[in-house]
Amino acid sequence: MTTENIKNLKDFVQNAIDKGANSVEDIHKKIAGLPLDFIAKIEPLHEQAEQVKELQENTIGSIYETIRLVNEKGGQYAEELLSKRPEKTES
Repeated sequence: MTTENIKNLKDFVQNAIDKGANSVEDIHKKIAGLPLDFIAKIEPLHEQAEQVKELQENTIGSIYETIRLVNEKGGQYAEELLSKRPEKTES
């Protein structure tokens, strides 16, 4: 396998992880927000429920942002290692 093929595979995996994290984050926020949406319909609790939902979404977002950051750093590390790999041609 050539270095170019390995880089393409690395890019593919890194992109899949990013897309997966984005999809799971959206689903996580929607499911986690359902009880708060219901509670927000109760007028005396509306404001508090909205505040908690905002905090919850920020927390969930931070978790998935960390996953994306680790993925990015892993990709950078892989690029660094690949740049030091002697090129092999396919036979």
